[in-house]
Order: sequence, then C-alpha cells, then structure tokens
Amino acid sequence: MEVRNRVAIVTGGAHGIGRALCRALKIEGARVAVADLDTDAAEKVAREIGGIALQMDVADAGSIAAGVQRTEAELGSVDIFVSNAGVAFGDGPQGAASAPDEHWRACLDINLMAHVYAARIMVPKMTQRGGGCLVNIASAAGLLAQVGEAAYTASKHAAVGFAESLAITHGDDGVQVVLVCPQAVATRMIGVDEDTELEDGTRGFGGNDIDGILSAEYVADCILAGIQEERFLVLPHPQVATYFQRKADDHDRWISGMRRFRRKSMGEGL
Repeated sequence: MEVRNRVAIVTGGAHGIGRALCRALKIEGARVAVADLDTDAAEKVAREIGGIALQMDVADAGSIAAGVQRTEAELGSVDIFVSNAGVAFGDGPQGAASAPDEHWRACLDINLMAHVYAARIMVPKMTQRGGGCLVNIASAAGLLAQVGEAAYTASKHAAVGFAESLAITHGDDGVQVVLVCPQAVATRMIGVDEDTELEDGTRGFGGNDIDGILSAEYVADCILAGIQEERFLVLPHPQVATYFQRKADDHDRWISGMRRFRRKSMGEGL
C-alpha cells in the first residue's frame, strides 16, 4: 500500500514505537491521528506532525469507535489502523501462573482484544471501500516466549493467531494485515528513556547481550516498509525467524534451551 495521502490511526502513538511510526507516516505523506491515553503527550506529537490527537482507551471498544469517527470527520476515511498499544507486568512471585487476575485481564484486553475491537470496526469499512491496512504490533514473544512474562507471552501468541485469521479471512476482500514481531526495543516498556540515543541508531544499546535492542525509529521504518511492500510478517530482528524455525523443528529441545536461558538470566548457572 502506498502511504502518501492516506489516513492513519496509531494507538499508543504518543510514545515509543507508536510515536516513531506517527513521525515516519507523516514524512511519507500520510495524515495521522495520534491515539493514546496520555492526552498531553498525544497532543504534543500531533502538533509536531500536523495531525490530530485522540484520547483513546484501547481496552474500550466504544473509545476506539469514537476515535475512528472523529478521525474520519476531520481527516477522511481511515486507510491504515495501527494497533500498537501494549502492556506487560511480569510474572507473580510464584511463577508463570501467579500474576494477579487484573494483570492477565489487562494483557488480554490491551494486547489482544484491542486488535479485535479495531478489526470489528475497520474490516467492514475497508471491505466496503475496496481495501485498507491493519497493522497489529505483537512481539517475538508471540512466536517464541518471553521469560518471566506468562500473561504477556500468552496475549501476544493470541494476537499472532488473530492476525493470521484476519489475513486468511479478509485478504481476498482487500484488507492487508501486517503483523509485527520485534524483540527488545528501546522504549519505556523495558525501562529505557524513549529519547535515549543508541550507539549506531539501530543496535548496540546495552541491556540485551544476545540480539541487541533496536531503536523505535528503526522498528518504525521496518513497519513502514512492511506496509508499502504488502508483507504479512515483519521481523525487525531477523534472527527471530531462525529461532522460530528451531522451535518448530524440535519443540522439546527448544523448551530445554529456554530453561537454560532462564537459569542463566536469573544467575542460577547452567
């Protein structure tokens, strides 16, 4: 899909990957609605890019619907909807199943159901208009797993499955689906100030001694390329494809390897 002169909504657009993508879309000629719970930050980004700010709670289908309605009234029909907002809380003290129910509900509501709510609103509109693009930001955790993040991992696996179902069911209707599965990105979610400069602009930021932490700007560029090239799966960390293949080839061996990784990361040795 060509981005120029398109209308886009980006949830979680005030910070991190969302903010970087709002800027990238603007540079490519799109008209952008910056949707976020953080209204002040959304307005700041909107002023910067000449877009509009939406106060949006993506866990509330009505809030998403209202944001779409306002965007279409002020900017025109929405061509691209980016479900980017996400949360993670970590496991509870007793391990994978011990996180409180409210953390599980929040992960499922924001990391999964927000994608469902957006699709319910946008798929009929896009089908009627002859096309559109849904960009669903999941995580490499949705293809693999995130140690110490059971609720996050489960919600992201569900988000991957839902994106696949959307693409299978509605691809013939002209609805393009882009699924994005990055590993670590320099955002507030991993405790990094979002304006921190990376050593080379993409990689090399301390804190991940395996595959590197990518800048939000680099990930936004990957997403933009995925939209323009009409690719389903976007892997900003390309090595995730190798890990996913290894998991598929021998799931038992992969689980054993992840156990070793967990012990090492927790200082328990091998």
